[in-house]
Amino acid sequence: MTEIAARAPVERAGGELGAWLAFGGCLIAVFMQMIDVTIVNTALPSLTADLGASAQAQLLVISGYSLAFACTLLTAARLGERAGRRALFLGSVVAFTAASVWCGIASSATELVLARVVQGIAGAGMAAQTIAILTATFPRRRHSLVFALYGATAGFAGMLGPILGGTLLTLNPFGLGWHSVFLINLPLGLFAFALALRYLRLGRPRQRTRLDLGGAALSTVALFALLFALTDIHQHGWHPGAIALLVAAFVWGAVFLAQQRGETRHGGRPLLRFDLFADRGFAIGALLVTVFFGLFTAFVFAVSITLQEELGFSAWRTGLLMTPFALGAGVGALASPFLVRRWGVRMLAAGITWYGICIAIGAVYLRMTAGDINLPLAVGPIFLCGLGVGLFGVQLQPLMLANLNQRQLDAASGLLPTIEQIGNGLGLALLSAAFFRSHTLPDSITMFGAIAVIAIAMGALTLAMPGAAPEARQESAEPQPSAPQRESTVTPIEPQHATQSTRAVQP
Repeated sequence: MTEIAARAPVERAGGELGAWLAFGGCLIAVFMQMIDVTIVNTALPSLTADLGASAQAQLLVISGYSLAFACTLLTAARLGERAGRRALFLGSVVAFTAASVWCGIASSATELVLARVVQGIAGAGMAAQTIAILTATFPRRRHSLVFALYGATAGFAGMLGPILGGTLLTLNPFGLGWHSVFLINLPLGLFAFALALRYLRLGRPRQRTRLDLGGAALSTVALFALLFALTDIHQHGWHPGAIALLVAAFVWGAVFLAQQRGETRHGGRPLLRFDLFADRGFAIGALLVTVFFGLFTAFVFAVSITLQEELGFSAWRTGLLMTPFALGAGVGALASPFLVRRWGVRMLAAGITWYGICIAIGAVYLRMTAGDINLPLAVGPIFLCGLGVGLFGVQLQPLMLANLNQRQLDAASGLLPTIEQIGNGLGLALLSAAFFRSHTLPDSITMFGAIAVIAIAMGALTLAMPGAAPEARQESAEPQPSAPQRESTVTPIEPQHATQSTRAVQP
């Protein structure tokens, strides 16, 4: 009877094809939320001249989105658990698309900043549901593949942002100018909504959990103070105001952790589940994710500054030079499920170590040539550098989540992107403040050298993760058929796995 009940939604949603189409809607949402982090940078001079934006407004146009996005992820994840992932995802897609249109028609800098904040909040509403949706929709043996596609889409979107922004400004479709970098989300958002509305099928929440309002307020304040202080340090260096705000962020963070432990002791539902970190794979993976996202953000920043400010490349030429990197990352992302299935975490360690070696070779090359880059000669090494990132980055998440049950995966859906955002802020602020003070070529070489050392150290740490491939670990963790059954809250993509998926949602 349980199996029949689980099969019915599959037939209505179009079976396996429907699941992949729903996944396509999620990927479009990921593409939009990631590309809007970087696409606006290219349009900033144009919109500044048009709207008369002050230097502070320019900073808020960029950071307002990222701050709102990062600070609301944990709360958005709990709201999705309470109201239903599907409902909140669909609502967030609509809100993000509407906010993008609002950005595109803004007539003042203040209005644009407000629209960007709303866009960031809506983006968090989409992002905080994605991992839970993917892990609930597909059987665990598919997770390495869907995470590879998810990671490749997110990484490619981030790299494509400046290129697409430059293309839109150059072509100037319909005479829209800078407005087009926001309005491009309208057709994408409508398409993502249509796919998710038709094909995304998840069960209703098993119970109405209360929202931890105290935890939501404390986490928002602590994250805002931390990320704003890091942004300020990146822009202006270390000064007493930024240091004071950073200390306040750690104080609020400690209060948040204490409040969450109290919620746990009293049988509540905290935003942060400490049992996640009892799993060795998740604990080490969380540290690796933090360092990796900080490292990668610092790398992209250093490349942009080196090529444009020090070597005189245009934004368009910089984007073209980094295209082989994006292509290499995409190839690595798609190949990684098959390679990790064979060699497990050793392949991840090899990928990030290879990336570090490539960066070190690039730093030596820049020193030897004094910045005179031979573009045809550089294409191959840049591609191989991206390949290492793709091999490491996209399979780290499924490996660190492999031993978690469905309820823990729901909690990780908001926590993991929050960790990524903290890593972004930490890496960019700390590395640039320590090694990139005067924006000169020697600074760039030192920065790349530091990135290389950290990446190679990450390779050694990666080997401490549980070594089995996700499929093997899932087989060992799979409950026995005699385990008590509960009503399924997810829709499996294949009827023959209905009973298995029903078991998989047990905590």
